[in-house]
Amino acid sequence: MIKNVLLSLLLGATLWANTPNSREKIFVVERESSSVAIINKGLTKSRMENMHNMNHGIIKFDGADGYLISRDGFVVRFDPISEKILNEYKTSKSAIGFVIGKNFVAVANYDDKSVDILTRDLKPIDKIKTGSKNVGIKLYKEYLIFAQMDSDKVSVLKNQNSPKELPNFQPFKEFKVGKMPFDAMIKDNTYIVGFFLSKSFGVIDLDKMEFSEIKITTDNNKPVLKVPHFGFWSLSKEKTFIPAVGDNKVMVYSPDFTFIKNIEVQGLPVFTALSPNKKYLAVTFSGKDFPTTQIIDTTTLKIIKTFTFTGKILHVRWSNLDDYLYVSVNDTHQVNVINTREWFLEREIFQVKSPSGIFIYEAGEK
Repeated sequence: MIKNVLLSLLLGATLWANTPNSREKIFVVERESSSVAIINKGLTKSRMENMHNMNHGIIKFDGADGYLISRDGFVVRFDPISEKILNEYKTSKSAIGFVIGKNFVAVANYDDKSVDILTRDLKPIDKIKTGSKNVGIKLYKEYLIFAQMDSDKVSVLKNQNSPKELPNFQPFKEFKVGKMPFDAMIKDNTYIVGFFLSKSFGVIDLDKMEFSEIKITTDNNKPVLKVPHFGFWSLSKEKTFIPAVGDNKVMVYSPDFTFIKNIEVQGLPVFTALSPNKKYLAVTFSGKDFPTTQIIDTTTLKIIKTFTFTGKILHVRWSNLDDYLYVSVNDTHQVNVINTREWFLEREIFQVKSPSGIFIYEAGEK
């Protein structure tokens, strides 16, 4: 009897230990279904419907607010706890990125060649006409920064109002950069922009307002084919990891963009994702290696594990609270969960339709 009780307690403790933290809600873009699936405690629990064109759906969280931008130009504000839509606003026929300020949301548009400034509840403040498709929108202090694809420029706007007022962004500085800027990322005071038609990327020091261009090559000075979405470059204090895209390499640079080495990987890498503790890097691929992700130790710069699934991997996301890496496997309609403590496939989550982007909301302590 006592043995049975002890065994039950032990099994219960094991199951409890393997249950994902309830504070993390996983919002998964369902690419073909105009919807978002919500995963909690390891199961698909609900779904937000009628979220417009989700082919390039992006979700961000700020405080108690969730925001979603659809490919067809809708910005949707929702409550991540109740999963209810609160407001929505259509900025254009095609929007590509957005940032959330203290009292505003700024949206970069493709098709009407503008940047929209909205209140947090999505009422229009300003529409800034640029005459170009706009990408890579970021915030730094009182500055709004974005790239103009058609004009080969990066624009820096400065807020003329106090932080307590609604923003009034005016032109501050403009940089002529490489051909067809495509995406950008920001770390501290450094804005990094990549180009489709130049074998380089640009770096802007936003404190000094100075631009420099970094050439990108792999072995034997071979240029990469293009610079991918910067959302999946990976920057830590010691290293910058860049997928070479056109070669089976992940390029490693120092924070000041001095080349360190190339890591040879299984296929043509598209995205890299750095773990919260910066110890590991997940790499995804295109082409025949679409179903594969490889894990790199960022200290030794060696591949420590390779996972191959039954369909194309469109996105990966590390948990901040658990030892998990979430992987969206698009054409088999599931999200797979890798245990990152012991490196094995711990869970397969079904009832997810054509998953792509994975976004995690961390609820506060109750």
